[in-house]
Amino acid sequence: MRVLMFGWEFPPYISGGLGTACYGMTRALAQRGAEVIFVLPHVRGDGSNDFLRLESASGTPITEEVQERIAWAGQEVWRSNIRFLSVESPLMPYMTPESYTEALRRMSAKTTPGGEALRLDGTRAFTWQLKGGYGPDLMTEVYRYGRLGGAIALREEFDVIHAHDWMTYPAGMLAKALTGKPLVVHIHATEYDRSGENINEVVAGIERAGLLAADVVVAVSQLTRNMVIQRYGVPPEKVKVVYNAVERHEVERHYEIPPRIRHEKRVLFLGRITFQKGPEYFMEAARLVLEKIPNVRFFMAGSGDMLPRLVRRAGRLRIGSRFHFAGFLRGEQVDRMFALSDLYVMPSVSEPFGITPLEAMLYDVPVLLSRQSGVSEVLEHALKADFWDTRDMADKICAVLRYPCLARELVKNCREEMKSIRWGNAADQLLHIYRNVTGGN
Repeated sequence: MRVLMFGWEFPPYISGGLGTACYGMTRALAQRGAEVIFVLPHVRGDGSNDFLRLESASGTPITEEVQERIAWAGQEVWRSNIRFLSVESPLMPYMTPESYTEALRRMSAKTTPGGEALRLDGTRAFTWQLKGGYGPDLMTEVYRYGRLGGAIALREEFDVIHAHDWMTYPAGMLAKALTGKPLVVHIHATEYDRSGENINEVVAGIERAGLLAADVVVAVSQLTRNMVIQRYGVPPEKVKVVYNAVERHEVERHYEIPPRIRHEKRVLFLGRITFQKGPEYFMEAARLVLEKIPNVRFFMAGSGDMLPRLVRRAGRLRIGSRFHFAGFLRGEQVDRMFALSDLYVMPSVSEPFGITPLEAMLYDVPVLLSRQSGVSEVLEHALKADFWDTRDMADKICAVLRYPCLARELVKNCREEMKSIRWGNAADQLLHIYRNVTGGN
């Protein structure tokens, strides 16, 4: 099975959990004999990897003949006069205006001069607004990536197209229109998860178009499956659930606790500091816990649009000496933070799945999950609370910190559940889906 896969992050080019998921998923597919061509917006170097080929959309040559085919197919796919700005871009979501500007500055030496501005109606240039945590001109880059993805599809041999999340859906749709190959779209998070009811209509429109155009939609949980059926009108029989997973790390898993904090308990939040992840509820629960157990340190690791507001909030609550902001962590920094924690809390408002609790459990750290998360469907023995019920959340945090026997029991039970949560199982399900949409080829 040869798969043309579109994604906007893959290690080491990551900004969140999707890159980690794509790595585990593609590695397991490769172990089962699948050949994966993974198309990223930009790849430094030759894109070599020991189990797949990373392909860079930036720099893809487009001949006049290919341009004509893309223009024709694009009219069918998007039904609008769309033109593309030929510039390189990091194409990373969840960036602040400052970090996006810095990324563009670093790439400015490679930017291709000239090019055409994106137009949605043939006359009016589309100006992307900073909403939902995305950087300026991201929409321009989504459509440019789509066009370049179509050009790559025309030159490659493959059996099935697999596109991850809304930013790659235009590429997947165009590749399908150009080649006639079946399209599988993976929905890791919907616009309703990211923004609640205050959605970005353009993003939701692309999401809807991709979901409806797909031959099969892969949802990461029943929660997400219900969302795409109810919100976007996708036929239920077309939506399949394939749960994410996690694998044991190759890095050293033993970290010594510094003597100065050995007498304290440590509670961790790790994720984007934005509406969807519920960081304000974590802080409120921390305030309630500190009223009962003063000798606890809370760590919030990550970055996002709510960070400045929460820093000010910690000051007003007078918990700054016990509530620490660790910033965006990578690699071994993440491993160390998990290993030194006594409890991991994921208080998400709407979490389609959530891999971080599984990563915490690799270090035998008990977890407390929002009931509004997909991962709670596969972790029966984890502690759970509604994201909005901060008092219940605080009570359960206190219970884990006060009663080591409870923490040990949680770890023991979740360790047993983890034995069946493997990327190999997910890869088997995906291969079954691929075979069905390709007629068994």
